[in-house]
Amino acid sequence: MTTTVTLPTTPQPHLEAGLLPADFYAYEELLSDSEREKVARIREFFRTEAAPIVEDYWARAEFPHELVKGFAKLGLLDWADPDSSEPKPSNLMTGITALEMAHADPSLSVFFGVHSGLAMGTIITCGSEEQKRRWLPAMSRFEKIGAFALTEPHGGSDVAGGMETTARRDGDEWVLNGAKRWIGNATFADVVMVWAREVETNKVLGFVVEKGTPGFTATKIENKFALRIVQNADIVLDECRVPEANRLQNANSFRATAEILRRTRSGVAWQAVGVQFAAYELALQYAKDRTQFGRPIGKFQMVQDLLVKMLGNATACAGMMVRLAQLQHEGVYRDEQSALAKAYCTVRMRETVHWARELFGGNGIVLDYNIGRFVADSEALYSYEGTREMQTLIVGKSVTGLSAFV
Repeated sequence: MTTTVTLPTTPQPHLEAGLLPADFYAYEELLSDSEREKVARIREFFRTEAAPIVEDYWARAEFPHELVKGFAKLGLLDWADPDSSEPKPSNLMTGITALEMAHADPSLSVFFGVHSGLAMGTIITCGSEEQKRRWLPAMSRFEKIGAFALTEPHGGSDVAGGMETTARRDGDEWVLNGAKRWIGNATFADVVMVWAREVETNKVLGFVVEKGTPGFTATKIENKFALRIVQNADIVLDECRVPEANRLQNANSFRATAEILRRTRSGVAWQAVGVQFAAYELALQYAKDRTQFGRPIGKFQMVQDLLVKMLGNATACAGMMVRLAQLQHEGVYRDEQSALAKAYCTVRMRETVHWARELFGGNGIVLDYNIGRFVADSEALYSYEGTREMQTLIVGKSVTGLSAFV
């Protein structure tokens, strides 16, 4: 006797709640109602304003300046104005904002992260009250765009000990000489946070170099195959004079720089989650739409296996980031926890986007299907703001108590 078993239909409350298909465990529901409303506005802006144009800008390696006003209207940085009563967003809200932006386009998320996290974060952390009032209001409204200049042509991971850019005091001015590389937003930034080693004391100091300052030049880096919308630049400082008023008053060692990077490193991990969400959702839709052998390819077991592996990666990374946000909120998170998140999430991101590209077959290598852009951009996220190897050594030192740094 044969018994027919009818499996129950599994409800998907995360979809019914208007969440992203990749948010399988409904992490977004951990936000407050007001924060979820903000996320909905961000999602709508990127879907209606950014999505229709990013492929074209990515192909031309240009930045869509017309979107900046949209960023401002979202009010994401209103809280940073010293005179604002707007509450600072929760760490989870900040993370999901980065995820949502990267879900639309990683380059736009990087633009926002450089401006808000690195540039504004430097002023918030290292600036005097006068300096905060001088620059943050306009930056919070996106009327002035910021950049962060730390990496050098000969110094990436070892820039702390090998910084070649120098600062020399001359009366009420500082004279900066040297070069920086891979500086996002620098071709059009109004204010650039420049880190330099003081000649006399060997201390690392921070300076705000304003657009148009003599001796400062920023040249766009051409021929990138990843994050093509981000306008990275080579910067040259040739007897560049900035007033003492532009020296960040609370940046007197590399520890200040490290603190800023510790805070923003988790943002890159959130971006890696956003890229995985996007790759999974693109692959899922393609699996439903693409037919072979008379049926949607989503009905084949090996295709479903790829989708589930992608979803597993994305969900695990999202869960790690939610917990990290909780630790940040409690003020007890450690550098090695941010390092592990950045390393793990970007490694899983590389797997996920390549599984997605595999599912697309030949169509995965052309921009028309979107996935190729995420595959390329993931390579930059994997490396920038600290390579996997450097993050591994930070975590390794923590767990063993033994330093493997040379």
